Amino acid sequence: MRKLVLLLVCVLLAMPVLSQTTLNGAGATFPYPIYSKWFSEYRKLHSEVQINYQSIGSGGGIRQVTAGTVDFGASDMPMSDKQLAEFKGKILNLPTVLGAVVPAYNVPSVTEELKFTPEALSGIFLGKISKWNDKAIASANPGVNLPNNDIILVHRSDGSGTSFIFTDYLSKVSPEWKSSVGADTSVKWPIGMGGKGNEGVAGMIRQLQGSIGYVELIYALQNKIPYGSVRNASGNFVRASLESVTAAAASAPKMPADFRVSITNAPGKDAYPISSFTWLLIPVQSKNPANGKILSDFLTWMLTEGQQMTSALSYAPLPENVVTKEKEAIKQIK
Repeated sequence: MRKLVLLLVCVLLAMPVLSQTTLNGAGATFPYPIYSKWFSEYRKLHSEVQINYQSIGSGGGIRQVTAGTVDFGASDMPMSDKQLAEFKGKILNLPTVLGAVVPAYNVPSVTEELKFTPEALSGIFLGKISKWNDKAIASANPGVNLPNNDIILVHRSDGSGTSFIFTDYLSKVSPEWKSSVGADTSVKWPIGMGGKGNEGVAGMIRQLQGSIGYVELIYALQNKIPYGSVRNASGNFVRASLESVTAAAASAPKMPADFRVSITNAPGKDAYPISSFTWLLIPVQSKNPANGKILSDFLTWMLTEGQQMTSALSYAPLPENVVTKEKEAIKQIK
């Protein structure tokens, strides 16, 4: 009897361990705040599931999911045809939320919100505008006492989807930028210093007076860094917000079947021009059927209850038509 009791105790102790499933993901820093929230909330509902996520940048997420070292990746740009071809199997690019990349700056003498034209932003990041009181900035900000100080430019040092969103926008509004630098997760920056992750760029902007860089909206808000409005394709200066990011998605091209779309410089009058979806990169064939079932369940939860948590962290929820299409797409996961 004693041996039987001991055996039962051992079995009961082992059961939680045996039923525990851990999924590992890596990639974009842009959506890290909402992903961290989602994984935590999902765990409360499913204590047997642990989802770990490394916020290492979109480039790292694409590399790791391609290499098969993680169960899923994350990126602020959809994978290219070439990248998809390098994976042995099929990967779904599934949008999760909408967000905004903002020009964040540290100019202590300026208390007003600055306005940036496409010409000013491209000129600053090309290194052609080097002073804060340059006429390209001053003309959009009449009455603002801009200092005659050097502009310190900060960009990402790692492979970054946030960089892709920003350089994709610059490539659309500046022929010179498109031909000399282009759009990618990593580019050869004409000028500036690099910071790792949205966290690193935000930290450098906070420390360096006279600096400007680009970060995802939530990082500017959390770090209390001023950020400017940007003149959109309709000629209106628009500040990043849930409403203006949603307007960008509504006025952008129709969502393709593979969900790979760019919505930067969208045509709507209320659209914030540096808006984007961000994507989870999900292999259709999981490492084992149990993992595939858990991923499918999490993604379904993300598209329903999870979307209700986005606004609190300054992300815009997915449009309903996109949610409907994704629910069909995730049925492929095994």
